[in-house]
Amino acid sequence: MRIHQFTLIVEGADLQAEENIDALFAAECDDATVGRIGTTQYVDFDREAETLADALFEATEAVEGAVPEARVVHVEPDDLVTMAEIAERAGRTRESVRLLINGERGPGGFPPPATHLKHRNRMWRWQDVAAWFGDALEEKLPDGDPAASEFLAAFNAGLKLRRAEGKLDVAERRRIRALVG
Repeated sequence: MRIHQFTLIVEGADLQAEENIDALFAAECDDATVGRIGTTQYVDFDREAETLADALFEATEAVEGAVPEARVVHVEPDDLVTMAEIAERAGRTRESVRLLINGERGPGGFPPPATHLKHRNRMWRWQDVAAWFGDALEEKLPDGDPAASEFLAAFNAGLKLRRAEGKLDVAERRRIRALVG
């Protein structure tokens, strides 16, 4: 068994209400800390499980089962990262990462951004960045588990789909399910 650290972003019921804290504890969320930043509430977990997938599914089911009005909408750390997050995870300065991204240092071929291509605040897929650091620079990054990154991306996509399904008409839902099925 391994300890998996992650944060669930939760909407709905106030998780900091005493009855909800008690319900979370009774649902074996004693490995979690409930918090809020502005209007966004979250639950930080240090969950022991065989796999990250087991840990995330167990934690999500525990939170939503303990507080039925609560809904998990996102998990962090996300697979999408900014240049600043790349620098932090890689133990480099932002300038060092900027130079690598622009091909002004290193072997070139840095992965293209996954989002915001034409904006200043571009984002990259962490698994692509970690793989590039390993292949191009022969640096193994601490969070560079491609399988975990793929799973996190899929898990968050599932949460997004679950959230959007109620707002889609039947034909749109059917076509999206066919697309991902």
